Amino acid sequence: MSLIVAKFGGTSVGTIDRINSVAKRIKNEVKNGYNVIVVVSAMAGETNRLIKLVQSLTNNCRSSEYDTVVSSGEQVTSGLVTIALNELGIKSKSYQGWQIPFETDNNFSRANIKKIKKDKLLSEFKNGYKVIVVPGFQGVHENRITTLGRGGSDTSAVALAATFKAERCDIYTDVDGVYTADPRIVANALKLETITFEEMLELASQGAKVLQTRSVALAMNFNVKLQVLSSFEKKSGTFIINERQKSME
Repeated sequence: MSLIVAKFGGTSVGTIDRINSVAKRIKNEVKNGYNVIVVVSAMAGETNRLIKLVQSLTNNCRSSEYDTVVSSGEQVTSGLVTIALNELGIKSKSYQGWQIPFETDNNFSRANIKKIKKDKLLSEFKNGYKVIVVPGFQGVHENRITTLGRGGSDTSAVALAATFKAERCDIYTDVDGVYTADPRIVANALKLETITFEEMLELASQGAKVLQTRSVALAMNFNVKLQVLSSFEKKSGTFIINERQKSME
C-alpha cells in the first residue's frame, strides 16, 4: 500500500470553498495511486474563539474540560473535509483521536504522544477506504480528550507518518515552502528547495512559524520525509531532509 500523510492548516480549511479545494487536491493524490491519511486543523480563528469561551469562565486552562472544548474545532473540520471527499466520489471516513486511539500522557493542553494504534485505520484501508481524515492537535488519555498544544497538528501529522511508515508527510500551509526570511515581509526572500532538519530546527527556534519545533524534531528522529507546500498554489514546496541526504545532492 502506497500511503502519504497530508496535513492542512487553519487557513487551508478556513472556508467551505477552501475545504472543497482541499478535497480536490486529495482526490488527485488518490488518482496518483495513494491512500491518504489527512490531518486537519480547526478552521482559521476557531481555536482562538473556543479558548476565549473557556477564559470567560475560568483562569484554569490546563484541565481536561479545557481540552474537551478547544479540541472540538478539529472535529468539525474533519467531518466537513470527509463529507467533501465523499461528494467527489472518494471513499472516505473520519476518525477522532480517541477512536484510533491516539494515546498521550495526561499533560492536558500540552500532551505528549505515547502511542498510535494502527489496526483500525489499516482495516479501513483494506476495506476499500482511500482516505481517512484525522483531527490534528487531539489525543486521548484514559478516555479523556487531550490536546497537544498550539501547532500540535504538525506533530500529529508527523507522528502518523512515522507510525504508518508513510512515503512522505506533506504540510500544506499559506506559503509555498521555506524561505530565507518571511516572504510576506522581506521582498527578496529566497525559497529553499531543501533544508536539513537541523537547519529547520534552528529557524524554528529563532521564531520561524512554518512548522512547530516539536514536529521537526520528531521527523528528524524517525527520518520522516517532510515537505512544506502551499494549499493555494500548485507549486513544488521545500523538502526537509537529513544531513546525509543533503550531502548526496
